[in-house]
Amino acid sequence: MSREKFVYLFDEGNSNMRMLLGGKGANLAEMTLIGLPVPPGFTITSEACNAYLDNNGEFPSHMLDQVFAALNNLETRTNKKFGDEKDPLLVSVRSGSAVSMPGMMDTVLNLGLNDESVKGLATLTGNERFAYDCYRRFIQMFSNVVLNMDHTLFDDIVERYKRKLSLIFDYEIPAAELKSMIEEYKAVIKEQQQFDFPQDVKDQLVLAIKAVFDSWNNQRAIVYRRLNKIDDHLGTAVNIQCMAFGNMGEDSGTGVAFTRDPSTGDRELYGEFLVNAQGEDVVAGIRTPMPISKLKDELSGVHQQFIDTCAKLEIHYRDMQDIEFTIEKGTLYMLQTRNGKRTARAAVKIAVDMVNEGIITREEALLRVDAEQINQLLHRQIDTSVKLNPIAKGLPASPGAASGKVLFSADLAEKLGEAGEKVVLVRNETAPDDIHGIIHAQGVLTARGGMTSHAAVVARGMGKPCVCGCETIKIDMDNNLFMVNGHTIKAGDIITIDGATGNVMIGEVSMIEPTLSDEFETLLQWANETKTLAVRANADTPEDAAKAREFGAEGIGLCRTEHMFMAMERLPYVQQMILAENLSEREEALSKLLPFQRDDFYGILKAMAPYPVTIRLLDPPLHEFLPSRELLLLEVAELKHNKADSQLIWQKEELLKKMQALSENNPMLGHRGCRLGITYPEIYRMQVRAIFEAMIQLTQDGVKPFAEIEIPLVMDVSELRMLKDEIMDVYNEIKTSSGVELEFAVGTMIELPRACMTADQIATEAEFFSFGTNDLTQTTLGFSRDDAEGKFIPIYLEKRILKDNPFAVLDRTGVGELMKLGIAKARSVKPDLLIGICGEHGGESSSIEFCHLAGLNYVSCSPYRIPIARLAAAQAKLKN
Repeated sequence: MSREKFVYLFDEGNSNMRMLLGGKGANLAEMTLIGLPVPPGFTITSEACNAYLDNNGEFPSHMLDQVFAALNNLETRTNKKFGDEKDPLLVSVRSGSAVSMPGMMDTVLNLGLNDESVKGLATLTGNERFAYDCYRRFIQMFSNVVLNMDHTLFDDIVERYKRKLSLIFDYEIPAAELKSMIEEYKAVIKEQQQFDFPQDVKDQLVLAIKAVFDSWNNQRAIVYRRLNKIDDHLGTAVNIQCMAFGNMGEDSGTGVAFTRDPSTGDRELYGEFLVNAQGEDVVAGIRTPMPISKLKDELSGVHQQFIDTCAKLEIHYRDMQDIEFTIEKGTLYMLQTRNGKRTARAAVKIAVDMVNEGIITREEALLRVDAEQINQLLHRQIDTSVKLNPIAKGLPASPGAASGKVLFSADLAEKLGEAGEKVVLVRNETAPDDIHGIIHAQGVLTARGGMTSHAAVVARGMGKPCVCGCETIKIDMDNNLFMVNGHTIKAGDIITIDGATGNVMIGEVSMIEPTLSDEFETLLQWANETKTLAVRANADTPEDAAKAREFGAEGIGLCRTEHMFMAMERLPYVQQMILAENLSEREEALSKLLPFQRDDFYGILKAMAPYPVTIRLLDPPLHEFLPSRELLLLEVAELKHNKADSQLIWQKEELLKKMQALSENNPMLGHRGCRLGITYPEIYRMQVRAIFEAMIQLTQDGVKPFAEIEIPLVMDVSELRMLKDEIMDVYNEIKTSSGVELEFAVGTMIELPRACMTADQIATEAEFFSFGTNDLTQTTLGFSRDDAEGKFIPIYLEKRILKDNPFAVLDRTGVGELMKLGIAKARSVKPDLLIGICGEHGGESSSIEFCHLAGLNYVSCSPYRIPIARLAAAQAKLKN
């Protein structure tokens, strides 16, 4: 019986094996296949990782046999021996999931060194300093990654030696002192771990593989997967590769490069490198590197080969590449390539440019840009017309601007950020363990690190502003402050960072609305030509409607009339209407509200004409328009205590009685929506009169309005029929008196399970349906949104009872099935019935895909999510 294959040499794989070999392993195999200079190696599959995790940390049968067989193959290819005292083979052990998770899992470099093999490496290379620097690095990295020791235990030793020798950089420490440092490192390990640093190189390898497998479930990886909706069951592959040494002297180096600028999308090499360094020095931000443009000056012998290799990789993969490379004594080695993380601005520009360059198709370009990511393009930027006084300038690592309180702790940034405070995380350099703080910060500022450091890469991926390598700021972590150019900034002080320029300013700086690029407009035009779903806006004011049209809205799918009632000059009349004792008093109050409503509808219908505007008649319970009962009780008590006017006290007490009469135990399921219209038909009659009068005025002004009058919270066709009769009665009165015929439709919001079940009956009276998925989710799941989101939904997500918050991402298996039932029933009666969605789900990508599949005509969302919805609708069409 054949054994399961858990190990693949690089020349046995290819880029199509990503799920098995992980992105890194598959791309190393592909680069080997196309003849690029890749140090030989092999990959342990993600299936082996999952078997290990499922079996309580036990490797699957025969896996280690395959590992050591592959290691023998490397020894044969390189003429080196693993652990040999004269010519040792050294390897890197690196993670690599099918989905890129930069910095979230673990890596060990220089594995295979011990007290004896380090001497062989020194003799072989004739460079004792290099050999002992590798050994020092290996012990430090192995202790941190495999033995879970705090890296600061070793950093402190390095800093002490540099002070003692009056040195600035690690690479200046001489060999003799490196040997002493190594002995101190080993003493710290013995003291902390109660055992000696492992000298058996096979033990080192086995422990490192375990550590990389285990890192799949470290806290930062879990947080990153949750943020990016990556499947927890993918597991990570492990890549074991012959070391290429960038720290062998001034003709060696290491770096990270992107084939295009990941911030702007410009077609130019972008990245950085360090001479006489290893890879972790660049990404960890320990030293601030040089821009890739200086490679020609520093390592001229490989510059053109590097340029040609980058071009070859971009053409081969048909996408912008993120490349890691090492130069060892003038020889170039490629250590990794992957599709590069990029800002939304860059993603759009690269996609459109690659179409124009003939590299990809329009359809591919639409699928290349994450619809949710383009939300970043709508973020505000620093107002350049305002005089700025920067206190410092760093590297512009991720565009956008952010203001907030300075915090030096990722834990505190998470805590205050979750509580709604705006914070800027300030660190010497960020580590992968800081990801939870970066998520909740408005932006990130680091004193060290470059454009490809951890902070920069993660911030760009999240669309967070980031300024890196701001070396003029001196951070005092003990006292929670930083000093720069005579200023002392303490934790809690407000600063502003500009990720587009690298500037740092004290206080909050004026910002402006973003401008959208030509490429962005081009991409959205391609989306319009592709999608079948229309995209409307949820808008309650003419200003919102105008903004929605700027973003390409094809109508308004929800205009909430209750928002118009909340304005200060109207609220007294609304309260007068609510407190009225009889019909005539109520109609008197409504007559004062009518002109306000007419002006509202005139403005919003005009702003959107000739597109349709769905106007939802009054929905919330009436008590929401009254003052707080608790505050009113306090006011009455105070009036009595101060012996105020008895008539005033009586009025307030009467108001309290009315509030008590209106109060409900469960207002969400109480006297609201069409139930209000049936109880008090005069309210809806006033609203539709205002709509029709506004439409007549617009018609006379030469504007062609189209209103869709929506009746909320219908559960039975008889409710709709009754209220539709009231609407038509008002219309006929107005038509008779004005002689003007109007175009409008009457329909309903479907937001109750019973409405879905009886949709065929309701459709006989409706000219359109709009799914109100916020309430439909509440009534289907039995969740009160305000309570659920604050109390138990986070726990349900953590325990994986729910995959997503059902109020953010449509619940396809519950709410979605009810919607499909309602659509099928309604269209069995009216095949061409207009059906849309107007809950918050209308602007979320996965929910939009469901709406496309379910056969809806449109989605409706907030104005600022319209570009997202347009792109997501096109992607839904292309994917299905």
